[in-house]
Amino acid sequence: MFVIHFHAVAVESEGQRLILDREDDPRPLRRLRRVVDEVGALKAILMDELIVRSNESGYPVAVEAVIFPSTADDTLQQYVCLTLVVELPPGYPDVAPVVLLRNPRGLDDSVLGRIDREVKEKCESYCGQAVIYELIELVKEYLTSSNLPSCQCAICLYGFREGDHFTKTQCYHYFHSHCLAGHVTSSEKSYQEELDKLPAWQRSQHAQSPCQVLCPVCREPIQCDMNLLSSAAPPLDVENARQFELSDELRSLQRQMASLFSHQKRRGGIIDPEAEDSKLLLVTDTVEQEGQDDPPGPSLLLPPPTSQQAVHQHNSIGTSRGDWRRGGCGGFRGRGSSSSHRNRHRRRHHQAAATSR
Repeated sequence: MFVIHFHAVAVESEGQRLILDREDDPRPLRRLRRVVDEVGALKAILMDELIVRSNESGYPVAVEAVIFPSTADDTLQQYVCLTLVVELPPGYPDVAPVVLLRNPRGLDDSVLGRIDREVKEKCESYCGQAVIYELIELVKEYLTSSNLPSCQCAICLYGFREGDHFTKTQCYHYFHSHCLAGHVTSSEKSYQEELDKLPAWQRSQHAQSPCQVLCPVCREPIQCDMNLLSSAAPPLDVENARQFELSDELRSLQRQMASLFSHQKRRGGIIDPEAEDSKLLLVTDTVEQEGQDDPPGPSLLLPPPTSQQAVHQHNSIGTSRGDWRRGGCGGFRGRGSSSSHRNRHRRRHHQAAATSR
């Protein structure tokens, strides 16, 4: 029966004490001690530039660092950068780490592809050894040799050439100075147009806050020197770009489209927005009625009444109003008044007929 004695030693890691063995330690614990030693050495070299992520037990599981090119600490000359993330699997360093390249600035896909291939080759060649510092130095060398934006200007979609005036924003995005000046002018104009649409009491409140220009790529607020930007020359590719000319092929296509448009218009296939809007327009004329109790006038389409019809109509109207006051025709005095009304109406009718003869 064999008895193995472990002599423990405490190792500081991220504010926690990891109890490791010192003699006769098993293989997993030896790997743990090597990882803790490597991370501690990196923190002593890079200090605040290195971010270490640990699990619940305090064991380092990933390290992260933002890599810049070597420019003798002149940040104004640093035009590219990226974030290097190295994830440490349980078997590291005997197992290759997982390397991620995140948030690249000023680098196109071809440069990132070369860096990724070099990083994988470095991890394979350093299998079983500490490789994190080697990866950081490898990426830094690539950024130093490519310390010129290799991406495109997101405004004009042209690249950067030697002699172009370009600007690096606080979020590490790059634009031609001439293009960025146009973006700032357009943003201020749009802000003023929206401000003019507000009521007077709201306009006075927003007038005190200046226009905040946003990055065209990530929409982060940026600070720009408009005097410096407006004095920059246009990009060389924009000045040397070939002027657009209408070719024979485009002219033929225009004729085909014009013929097709005319055919669709004749068949009712073209929708006119103004005509459609007029269909939904409802026009109403409001005419005030002067007297709702007055009888309507005679129709213009009917012939004028004869003298007998006019007398009969006049007597009928007058009798109906009088009967309403005296109780006739459904009034409140009973049926006796109704019979006397009929006799009186009959006598008036005979008199009117005799007069007409």
